[in-house]
Amino acid sequence: MNANFASIMPQVVATWCEAKGHEVTLTCYTGFEDLKDELPDKPDLVFVSAFTQAAHLSYALSNYYRSQGAVTAIGGPHARCYPDDAQRFFDYVLGFTDKDTINDLLSDCAPHRPIGMHLHAKAQPTQLPGVRERWKFIEATLRKAPAIKIVPMLGSVGCPYTCSFCIDADVPYDPLDLDVIKEDLRFLMTKYKRPKVGWHDPNFGVRFDDIIQAIEEVVPDDRIDFIAESSLSLLSEKHVARLAKVGFKALLPGIETWNDLGGKSKTGSTVGMEKVRKVSDHVNMILRYVPYVQANFVLGLDTDDGPEPFELTKQFLDLCPGAFPAFSLLTSFGRAATLNLDYQRDGRVLAFPFHHLNNNHAMNVRVKNYEWIEFYDHVIDVTKHACSSSMMWRRLKANRPSISGGLNLIRSLSSEGNGRIRFYTDIRRRLTEDNGFRAFFEQESTALPQFYIDRIRDDLGPFWEWLPEGGLHHDPHAYLRSQNAEALVQVAVKGRDRVSTGVTLAGAPYK
Repeated sequence: MNANFASIMPQVVATWCEAKGHEVTLTCYTGFEDLKDELPDKPDLVFVSAFTQAAHLSYALSNYYRSQGAVTAIGGPHARCYPDDAQRFFDYVLGFTDKDTINDLLSDCAPHRPIGMHLHAKAQPTQLPGVRERWKFIEATLRKAPAIKIVPMLGSVGCPYTCSFCIDADVPYDPLDLDVIKEDLRFLMTKYKRPKVGWHDPNFGVRFDDIIQAIEEVVPDDRIDFIAESSLSLLSEKHVARLAKVGFKALLPGIETWNDLGGKSKTGSTVGMEKVRKVSDHVNMILRYVPYVQANFVLGLDTDDGPEPFELTKQFLDLCPGAFPAFSLLTSFGRAATLNLDYQRDGRVLAFPFHHLNNNHAMNVRVKNYEWIEFYDHVIDVTKHACSSSMMWRRLKANRPSISGGLNLIRSLSSEGNGRIRFYTDIRRRLTEDNGFRAFFEQESTALPQFYIDRIRDDLGPFWEWLPEGGLHHDPHAYLRSQNAEALVQVAVKGRDRVSTGVTLAGAPYK
């Protein structure tokens, strides 16, 4: 399935570069290939797009290609969240990226060392190359997904909701060109007998009538299978019926917590068991129309306290067995959200290596209302409940089409289900038996447990040797320091004074 999760922006950047006359090779690394065999030889310019989980591999790739004389650039979530750290190892670090940003980079295309240049547009682009323009890059990626091929599309960027932990909370919502979307859907129906489309919108269907009408105009009923992440507040029964008619087969609503974010789940100020009942009724309604629903939760939010949030989640699963729960541990990704400044001011951010920041393998925010062992006991318990044999059987019966039930069964038995139970149990054991391990979690020591280093070395394989000096560690308070530095610069400019602060506007760390 991994190739089906490939991002759109690398395809967009490849398309823009090719339009400028450059020879372009795009490689999608899914984690299973021999990466050295996949990569082009001696390119002039290398773009890397990566989530933070892949940061160490990205740093190693940059070092590897710089040794061959290439200029390197990084974009994607990690570059947005940790630009200061990425500037240590790349010539360019890209935040919001539009066509002009890429053209400026191509015109310069020079080494910027030891600190890379931080480029960012004022906002996310509202015009992007469509599926037809990106097709050669999409097709090459989907060859790595032999069983199920899901074409990535976007209907909008940004989000109107302001979930405090979300990277899109402060990004204005903007719909993309509906004519381009309609043309792309027409094009896809010439490529596949029954295309599958995954909408990458942070929140699909905000302007519901506009986007659904566009689909209805060009796609015969149930001719394309669609998947989207949306919020319960948008998924009224009228809307869900319309989605089902046009071909939506999977929806991924965010529930997040039973103690907050009622606007997103359409429950207002309702919390606790009353919210559980309302949400379970809502999700069961969706399942009558759409065969696959994934319910998303964030564990460890500051609004949670005691066993109740976990017990409520178990009751939701009992009331709504057809939904598959996706649990994420609260994670602070650098500049992803302004809430992270509060965590850093309070000294609650742990310096877990980037490789483990994937929402599951490490929670880098010291949990507010629990002791660590207590918290992991609850996480293990709710995950065991979700993946128990009785729950799997109930979920299998509740999912009408066999493909939905089968996929849920696989997820429960795989690394996502039973694999996480084993991992969390191991972490809990180490917290009990290993004083150094516990001291790192309690922020009594900054010594990184060898357990985490060994996993990084094993996963990077031959690229471990290319991880640059200092690349394993990062400053977990870089966001806060950058804000302090910017405030000092603003004061200096306002007062027309020249002060020696140790700050450079090129992105060097604040001293």
